[in-house]
Amino acid sequence: MLFLWHNTNGDNMLPQTFYEVIYRGLFSLLTLFLITKLIGRRQVSELNFFDYIIGISIGNFAAEITINQDVEFYVGIVAIVIYGFIAYILSILTNKSIVLRRIIMGSPIIIVEEGKLLEKNLKKTRLDVNEFLETCRNSGYFSLDEIEYAILESNGKMSILPKAIYKPVTLKDINIKKENSGLVANIIIDGKVMMENLKNMHKNKKWLEQQLKIKGYKDTNSILLATLDNQEKLTFYEKNVNDEGKKILE
Repeated sequence: MLFLWHNTNGDNMLPQTFYEVIYRGLFSLLTLFLITKLIGRRQVSELNFFDYIIGISIGNFAAEITINQDVEFYVGIVAIVIYGFIAYILSILTNKSIVLRRIIMGSPIIIVEEGKLLEKNLKKTRLDVNEFLETCRNSGYFSLDEIEYAILESNGKMSILPKAIYKPVTLKDINIKKENSGLVANIIIDGKVMMENLKNMHKNKKWLEQQLKIKGYKDTNSILLATLDNQEKLTFYEKNVNDEGKKILE
């Protein structure tokens, strides 16, 4: 814990260690950011076993060099860089070699095949039946009778293919054609017109002003959000109102 100390003039001054912690913390944070960018987004979004180990190790190094004054600063930075570089090199190698990828990252394991629970593979993953059933329920399947295939991916996530009878009905199944709605653009946010988004939807400010006038708005100040899709459905959400304040203009 850091405390203030008094100099001979009676002025409050911060100890040198306080400034050193700030310096170490900021520099280690910058190093972590650069290493994470080097490794890639997968380190953040899709952690596999190896990524998990690397992430914990690098985080531990960063914490140590920030608050532990006994650790030489450059030593911690070198350790972070080495671990990050190893992760970067292995990510390149695993992208080029299927064998190496399977050794380091692991491979998917089938838990349910053609509706049959494979006990051997379940034990191989060190999952008990209750844990597996909980994972199925979290995916929306409350009965094994609904599942055709269940595969434990290398990142620990469970991929489930339902039996044909339990698959959701699509428009294609019932021969209904519908145009894609496409992306919905936010053209007004907190009363401010997003000109770039409006332009991307092939509209201009004059067109928007006309639509506002049709719906009885004098300006955009009372609008929290307005969205527009490629079917030209314009939806307004007013500020400080409940759901009844939502207005739709076809």
